[in-house]
Amino acid sequence: MNIQRRTLLNFAAASLGAPLLARAKTAPGAPIPLAMIEGLSGPFANAGEAVYRNLLWAVERVNAQGGVKIAGARRPLALKRYDSAGQNEQALSALRAAIDDGARFVLQGNSSAVALALVDAIERNNERAPNQRVLFLNYAAVDPALTNEKCSFWHFRFDADANMRMAALMQVIREDRLLSRVYLIGQDYSFGQAVLREARRQLGVQRPDVAIVGDELHPLGRVKDFVPYCTKIKASGAQAVITGNWGNDLTLLVKAAREVGFDGRFYTFYGNSLGAPAAIGDAGVGRVVAVAEWMPNEPGTAAEAFYRAFQKRFPKPADQYVQLRMQSMMQALAQAIERAGTLEAVAVANRLEQARVTVARQTGTMRATDHQFQQPLVVGLMERRGAPGVRFDEEGSGYGFRVIRHLSAAEAEQPTNCSMVRPG
Repeated sequence: MNIQRRTLLNFAAASLGAPLLARAKTAPGAPIPLAMIEGLSGPFANAGEAVYRNLLWAVERVNAQGGVKIAGARRPLALKRYDSAGQNEQALSALRAAIDDGARFVLQGNSSAVALALVDAIERNNERAPNQRVLFLNYAAVDPALTNEKCSFWHFRFDADANMRMAALMQVIREDRLLSRVYLIGQDYSFGQAVLREARRQLGVQRPDVAIVGDELHPLGRVKDFVPYCTKIKASGAQAVITGNWGNDLTLLVKAAREVGFDGRFYTFYGNSLGAPAAIGDAGVGRVVAVAEWMPNEPGTAAEAFYRAFQKRFPKPADQYVQLRMQSMMQALAQAIERAGTLEAVAVANRLEQARVTVARQTGTMRATDHQFQQPLVVGLMERRGAPGVRFDEEGSGYGFRVIRHLSAAEAEQPTNCSMVRPG
């Protein structure tokens, strides 16, 4: 079977039904294959499936507008899934399969360790096989190294990095004058280590009066019972926890904290998602803080319309975790391809460096220096649905996040030490 025919079949399989296929009729050219390499099995499969729903919707939205116009022909985007199980070796095998299948745009995010491995492999591939060059669009791997010492011309990050997210949380921590003791806990890999390192640094600058009474890393995705960890947290006298944990490592952590009776605050990167609000329950009201590029309770009719459209596409409440940055990423890619007039990687990358897109009245731009997307950030505080400022809950949990801080893109921006090597 030739690549074009196989890609067409992949596009049909990825469409999940007639609506996308019907829309694709407005884009009759050969589909543009996109390869999502993500953990769709294993301990973080729920996070992988949440990513897929967001990316699928982003693809559908582009295709509903007629797809991408290249050389006078409109072509639909075609999303195909590749399961990495969250492991480096499987991700690298998936990358090779995706390239063999004709994909020239790779999408990944859940795991900075996997992202770093993909960057190295893509660098080698693009040097050795210039006719099969690929671009890497990163929507969630936020280790700062990816746009600093490990920055790559072929890599573009659309999520705020860990330093940006921590700086947003610090705006709230800085004003919590009753806080005097914090506990740091995270996943023992590149991202988790970077979060705790930056927490220590920023606390030293913003709140030198706050004592760090615990600083602990745990195995990634392998802890089934966090009660021993939370017992130590409670015994330390900590009034708050700072963590970058995500997926089940966050859900199980907050469940255990509730079991042992810890009643302090959680300052989180992902406390608003993937089962965490339901796991925390009433104990999190007024106590759990999260940071994101956007939240459903962002004030304004544009935010409400955007979220209601996602709810309509995925009516099951447990599936209603939407990430605006993935919509921005797909819009930016479509824009770059159209402006390049080709799928050739260098030409598209040169245009992607100049991307400027607006989704739900939120505008973001790509910083060419390091390929870090610059966008507003918000910090939210967990409340019951129906409380002032909380129209929507998270994933049908009954709990939502009231936006308590809004950072402009300029306020969220952080410096970079990237020294990018450009082709040619």
